[in-house]
Amino acid sequence: MSGDVKEKGEIFVKDRVKLPPKYKVMLHNDDYTTMDFVIDVLTHFFGKSQDEAESIMMKVHLEGVGICGVYSFEVAETKVFQVSEYSRANKWPLKCTMEPE
Repeated sequence: MSGDVKEKGEIFVKDRVKLPPKYKVMLHNDDYTTMDFVIDVLTHFFGKSQDEAESIMMKVHLEGVGICGVYSFEVAETKVFQVSEYSRANKWPLKCTMEPE
C-alpha cells in the first residue's frame, strides 16, 4: 500500500506518492473583449469574488495574461473548453489556455 511505513533494519522508510501534475488556466488579453465580460468569466467559471476577478482582469489587461487557477489536467481542460465555448457563444474572442505549472 502506498504511503505505508515499512521497517528496514532500524530505519523506517515511507513510500513516496507522486502527485499528478497541475496545470495553470490563463486568460489572454485582446483588443475586443470587455473588462466586464472577463470579470463575468472569472466569477462564473472560476468562483472568484468580485475583487479577485477585478484584480485578475487588470493583470490580463496590463500584462497580457492572467492566471485564473491551478487544477488537475482534466479540470483545467474542462475549464478551458467551457470558457472558450461561453466566449464564442457571446461573440467575444477571449482566449483561454492551460499549461503545466
